[in-house]
Amino acid sequence: MDTKFRSETDSHSNLCHYFLTPTGYTFSDFANSFGIEIANSVYHELYQLKDTNKSYRQLIPVICKEDDSTYKYAFQLYDNRQIETVIIKRRTGKTICLSTQVGCPMRCRFCKSGEKGFIRNLTASEIVQQYIFINEDINRIVFMGIGEPLSNYNEVIKAIHIIRDRNGLNFPTDGICISTVGPTEKLRLLKEEHLKIQLVLSLHATDQNTRDYLIPGMAKSNINEIIALAMEYGRRHNRKISVAYLLLPGINDRNTDIKKIIQWFSNRDVVINILKYNGERTNEFFPATDEQIEKMKERLKTSNVQVTIRQSLGTSIQAACGQLVIK
Repeated sequence: MDTKFRSETDSHSNLCHYFLTPTGYTFSDFANSFGIEIANSVYHELYQLKDTNKSYRQLIPVICKEDDSTYKYAFQLYDNRQIETVIIKRRTGKTICLSTQVGCPMRCRFCKSGEKGFIRNLTASEIVQQYIFINEDINRIVFMGIGEPLSNYNEVIKAIHIIRDRNGLNFPTDGICISTVGPTEKLRLLKEEHLKIQLVLSLHATDQNTRDYLIPGMAKSNINEIIALAMEYGRRHNRKISVAYLLLPGINDRNTDIKKIIQWFSNRDVVINILKYNGERTNEFFPATDEQIEKMKERLKTSNVQVTIRQSLGTSIQAACGQLVIK
């Protein structure tokens, strides 16, 4: 099938999307519609030329804040909504934290991102453009910004394919990570993808009632099934699973909680990542002390559970975990 015929078979609407939002299409999309030669030319223009007129820009940077370790960008979208994207500077390089939704349907009680509810999913193009329009040398991409990545499954997976395509950005798969609260049907789909990206399970509780309360959007999703699916992903793709655990004194730091974590993850290819609460202090939610965090870490380590403590970066500019907001 020649290029002319392929182009004529595409609807006018589809062709407009190609021209107006080219960063939302994979190399295969372009090749199937226009041929390999045009696909190579387009991807070269999009992702390999540094000083070109970005006439297809969908995201308008409206705010940039920074501290010693972090940059935070607020981007305005076509519908005048705003999302936030964060760059974290570490000794090992720079990490970009991408948003995947405007708002969040999970409504975690400890996170500001879902306070205004869920508005809409970001397109693959809007996700990719957060990366390409930030002029930084990035060596790690984490889908940990605003939104639940797996609730926007198709667009997030498409964005990952675009970002890692060797014809364009050629970003290494090992450097890409999705953080999720674990919608089960999407975890099953992710397990079957040929991507082998890193996976972080945001757990934050060890019993059903506590997790349902902390993460209302996952209420009645069985906690044991979620953990089992995450472990299956790790075995299928030969990946160590990270489990994020926000330590909330008086809520999920009981002796029974620690025993359950040991039961689940002792001698497993899993690392527990303990987080400190970054939100506004209330009677219910307040940060664990360094002593409380270290005590939990040592108890887990002595029971053969791999454990790390996540350093909170960007708190002074509201860029740390749980602090990103929409407008």
